[in-house]
Amino acid sequence: MPAVLILNGPNLNMLGVREPSVYGGETLDAIKSRCEARAKSLGLTVDFRQTNIEGELVSWIQAARGQFAGIILNAGAYTHTSVAIHDALRLGDLPVIEVHLSNIYKRESFRHHSYVSPVAQGVICGFGGHGYELALDALANILSTSKKA
Repeated sequence: MPAVLILNGPNLNMLGVREPSVYGGETLDAIKSRCEARAKSLGLTVDFRQTNIEGELVSWIQAARGQFAGIILNAGAYTHTSVAIHDALRLGDLPVIEVHLSNIYKRESFRHHSYVSPVAQGVICGFGGHGYELALDALANILSTSKKA
């Protein structure tokens, strides 16, 4: 079964207590469980990780090449600041789906710019934890389509 790397950036470990009016009450562990179930139904496996350290995200992205079929990334605040993550994704040569729990376009203007989007196949935002499941659906479709090509 193809493996998908799901990466989560800073402060996402605090879901459930961090600004529930913006991010909802669901914990990252609950999202992980939902992702594992959805991936299984799609014939995929997931490796679900979180870090508050930018360099660790970069290292995981670099190591993904040859090990994973694609990446789902919620880079958190690094979405709006990290050229290093952008460059690592570009080098990875893997399909990438960018995910955000909140609708970043309904928030502060500094959140409207993403360094991830230019190297992602698509962006899913504003659907809470369900966005990860939508990202798995999208990635499964991309992988299925690429097998037929």
